Amino acid sequence: MALSAAQLKHFEQRLLQERAALQRELQRYSSAEAADDEQEQSGDLTKVPLHAADLGTDTINAEIDASNATRESTELADIDAALERLYQTPEKFGMDVGTNKPIPLERLEIIPWARTGMETRR
Repeated sequence: MALSAAQLKHFEQRLLQERAALQRELQRYSSAEAADDEQEQSGDLTKVPLHAADLGTDTINAEIDASNATRESTELADIDAALERLYQTPEKFGMDVGTNKPIPLERLEIIPWARTGMETRR
């Protein structure tokens, strides 16, 4: 069963909202990366670390940010692919790519870029 025009418009808006939010987050990571130096990023007033653990904390925070940026970049690509499906073949949007059965609306509401009725790759 294909989605109605109103449902397609709703999911288009949801995808665009999610895309904009991810772009803002990725821009935040880019801005942090572009900061003059690590001292400025961490807000330290001196270049002398107070404790070795401070360096570890700064490192783990940078790794977490990088991991989040990678995940969000992948999600952004998934959203772009969903928008392309929506625009190119609207009659197939919301259909499981493997089984060609409808993806439950509850699932699409939570993950509007879903390609399957049951996501298994994450």
